[in-house]
Amino acid sequence: MPGYSQSDARVLKAFGAIIKVKRNALGISQEELADRAGLHRTYIGGVEQGRRNLSLLNILKIAGALEVKPEELFAAMHEPKKCTQGHEKEF
Repeated sequence: MPGYSQSDARVLKAFGAIIKVKRNALGISQEELADRAGLHRTYIGGVEQGRRNLSLLNILKIAGALEVKPEELFAAMHEPKKCTQGHEKEF
């Protein structure tokens, strides 16, 4: 991803994946999430793909639209993920 270091890109992709999981758990589309958050559908798509570096205000809007506390989104990033070599890693 142009403009982001590899570690920054991993963080953005991980955060986007969390948003997507939460959205899918609610059974809503990107368009519905965008409507609820007052954001554009393509912005949500970019967030979920890790192409957007979100502002605090947009994180709050998305968390509210997902019916979760913002800290739940961040806490999910610190849950260990299995790497391809079998080691656990936090994002």
